[in-house]
Amino acid sequence: MSKLIRVEQRDTIFEIIINRPDKRNAINMELFRAFDTAVTTATKTPGLRAVFIHGQGKAFSAGIDVSALLGLAQEYGPHWQTRMRAITDEFQGVLTRLERLELPTIALLHGHCLGLALELALACDIRIAAEGTKLGLPETLLGIIPDVGGTTRLTRLVGPARAKELIFTGRQIHAAQAEAWGIVNYVVPADELMAKGEALAAEISQAAPLAVGMAKRVIDGLADVDRGLQLEGWAQSQLFSSQDFMEGAQSFMMKQPPQWKGK
Repeated sequence: MSKLIRVEQRDTIFEIIINRPDKRNAINMELFRAFDTAVTTATKTPGLRAVFIHGQGKAFSAGIDVSALLGLAQEYGPHWQTRMRAITDEFQGVLTRLERLELPTIALLHGHCLGLALELALACDIRIAAEGTKLGLPETLLGIIPDVGGTTRLTRLVGPARAKELIFTGRQIHAAQAEAWGIVNYVVPADELMAKGEALAAEISQAAPLAVGMAKRVIDGLADVDRGLQLEGWAQSQLFSSQDFMEGAQSFMMKQPPQWKGK
């Protein structure tokens, strides 16, 4: 497994640790695929009652490494923009496998949790944030949308109006507001983050594991996530071919305001 993801088992808790602190745990393809391997490892590990996901260093994750977006041509070939549905399917598949893991998954957030990182956290069952954590889905500021389940899962979690506000603006919100909106379950002091997760995992462990797993499947089955993911993929396949996306990505890299053309 890549050194960008660490896994540790403590009794019945399986930890997946994002380990790229020098880049604020920005997610590139190597890291994302290693994360997928870690989820598969959790699936095959007997005796677990919970999976924790957290980040090393100053942030949970700043989201996708934008240079990875601009490097899609190297990863998928010169005509990558015509393959966006397949590319989106690959990204979505990783977080869908996380969501469908029949173990309670708890994301422990601190520092920043933005873009793809928030999409990852939304695929977990429970989110606990340290005080001062900033969360957001800034994709529209790059000329695209949250297409790895973020649009679908955020809407399922907080309703259309809140989801539209957060996605339309690309705004970052603090953990306290995220708790008020129902995006995170708890906000705690940073030095109590792990302890809160462990206490919740211990409480869940008092319930029957098969019942917890089945309850998760029933609750998640109430929403048509698959259709939402298909719509995300369709929309993104159009947006990645737009002039606005290239303008947004280049402006982000150059740290200057984009000049949107609407085409």
